[in-house]
Amino acid sequence: MRDVPEPTSTADAVFAALTPVIDGIVATFGQSCEVVLHDYRDQEHSVVAVAGSVTGRTVGDAMSEIGLRVLAAGPDARNEVGYVTRAQDGRVLKCTTLPLRDGDGTLIGALCINIDVSAIKRATGVLSDLLGLSALEEPSPVTTTNFSGDLDQVVESLVERAERAHAVPVAALGRTERLTLVRELNDAGVFGLRGAPGRIAKRLGISRTGLYNDLAELKAGKP
Repeated sequence: MRDVPEPTSTADAVFAALTPVIDGIVATFGQSCEVVLHDYRDQEHSVVAVAGSVTGRTVGDAMSEIGLRVLAAGPDARNEVGYVTRAQDGRVLKCTTLPLRDGDGTLIGALCINIDVSAIKRATGVLSDLLGLSALEEPSPVTTTNFSGDLDQVVESLVERAERAHAVPVAALGRTERLTLVRELNDAGVFGLRGAPGRIAKRLGISRTGLYNDLAELKAGKP
């Protein structure tokens, strides 16, 4: 019998076991399905396996803002099943994110399933028209997710979203508005990334010391 090398860690064993599984999931659900396997031990290049092509993810890409949120939750991360988001090109996706843990319960990555339901939504509209049914009530606005493989672009997308919400560039924000933005970025998990404070401080046009002061104020629960 051929000797099989043992995995170097429980985490490696988890990823090795799941890699062939993602191909089976996509084969079951077809070309509208994509499954992405993330290893959070390398945050800048967390994608270690991909099956299908919905968001355009490739091996070596960074996590999306959804991954940032899961990473920030750490031990509190829970399965997020069947939530809806929108790709940057407008397609509607139904997604599931399943956190993965090591033998001791440490968060090590995530298994993400993305299904493009745009065609289903169009078909539903056509069938409603043919059957003379009234138009379905419009759902609440769906958040657009940046699935870029570049982590800096993902962070930039979050900052730009805040700029649109406040209708001014981040450099023009007052202290109260900036604290709100820093809180949003913190809630999104951005500061869980290595080197994030320096990147964010530069993007906001403030010093790292100023950013750390903002974070300390938020941690202290001050308004």
